[in-house]
Amino acid sequence: MAEVSRIKLGFVPLNDAAALLVASQLGFFEAEGLDVELRREASWATVRDKLAAGLLDGAHILAPLTLAMTLGLGCEPTPMVAPFALNFGGAAITVAAHLAVSVGAGPGAEGLAALIARRRAEGASPLTFASVFPFSIHNYLLRDWLAGAGIDPDGDVRLTVAAPSRTAELLAGGVIEGFCAGEPWNEVAVMKGVGRVIAHAADIHADTPDKVFATTQAWAKDRPDALAALIRALARASAWSAQAANRSELARILAKDEAIGVDQTVIAASLDGIVFDGPGVNRPDPAQAAWLVGQMKRWNHLAPALDDRSIAAAVYRPDLYDAALKR
Repeated sequence: MAEVSRIKLGFVPLNDAAALLVASQLGFFEAEGLDVELRREASWATVRDKLAAGLLDGAHILAPLTLAMTLGLGCEPTPMVAPFALNFGGAAITVAAHLAVSVGAGPGAEGLAALIARRRAEGASPLTFASVFPFSIHNYLLRDWLAGAGIDPDGDVRLTVAAPSRTAELLAGGVIEGFCAGEPWNEVAVMKGVGRVIAHAADIHADTPDKVFATTQAWAKDRPDALAALIRALARASAWSAQAANRSELARILAKDEAIGVDQTVIAASLDGIVFDGPGVNRPDPAQAAWLVGQMKRWNHLAPALDDRSIAAAVYRPDLYDAALKR
């Protein structure tokens, strides 16, 4: 392959970054003739800004954030392409351990609604819940979960943003009373005894699209062969990650300090519920992106008049996926 310059890919420490981490550790990038440097990033805002500035060539990224970047929501417009979907599921809602009895066994938020009503009657301050970014499936899942029990996400509770790796720490410190994030951070809160998982993504929306691998439109146009090779390496890594026989080794890879940096037993316990590979998982489906656009409109992130399908088709690119894997 002629395109041999080093490719810089970003990731946030989460289980759903597995394809990038596995492809790097097991030599799948190298097998495609790629020289890839993985860069662990602290937050989604950092990933967004570095992609826009060209400091990263591609990244493991929140699916709705690729749409927001393309539309210039919260940043300068940066047209993005998502030629590979990394996972379904893997997110969960966790509440503080001291609220567990009041909130109930879940997965609904009816117990929380009753608690909020009691606190309002007593003049107590609103409870605070965190998601990992405004333009994230986690924000939309959390909002939908609350709204399903008659809780107004914008009036009855305080919503804030926290990097995934900080959620368990903030819960332990009493800064927040609950959060929605990807694993392993829910499991970290459980293992520390500071939280309890009350609902999983699949309890709220089946086959919830979550993270994608994305690059800027400009990079994809400039480096088509490299992008195709990345897609093939990620597809191989996703298939490997999905195999039950590889689960222990996957947990070991993810647990490394340069990856997630969480104990291997916690990683292993948090892998249930995440789908890395299978029919309709990795091929980016514009219908899924259109559903995400609908969620963004529902919560007033986008104007209702914008065309869901055209936005989705501009970012989610199954044609690039198909072309890469036909080779």
